[in-house]
Amino acid sequence: VQLQASGGGLVQAGGSLRLSCADSRRTSSNNGMGWFRQAPGKEREFVAALSWNSGNKYYADSVKGRFTISRDNAKSAVYLQMNSLQPEDTAVYYCAAALRAVAGRLPGEYRYWGQGTQVTVSS
Repeated sequence: VQLQASGGGLVQAGGSLRLSCADSRRTSSNNGMGWFRQAPGKEREFVAALSWNSGNKYYADSVKGRFTISRDNAKSAVYLQMNSLQPEDTAVYYCAAALRAVAGRLPGEYRYWGQGTQVTVSS
């Protein structure tokens, strides 16, 4: 597994962005996948996760109803659609792949990490 996140940028409050995470080795179709974020001076926090077949999805309370995680195993890609963005969503966003088919909220469940993509939301 080798992950590359993209799609970050600068957006006004209320706007939308779609993050993508591609596995260049195309070996993650059986892995649970997740998105985390880290704001300056804060610890990395869970955003969303889904199982290998998208049957299980989990969201942080702070993004529930605004963000949607999805995957396309044929493309070895995971996406994070972010709507109604707020300044508090500003962070570097990381995608991650777990060793297990189903993974949850804990960073320790994830074995592989992408390099991160910056999301900045202006007020």
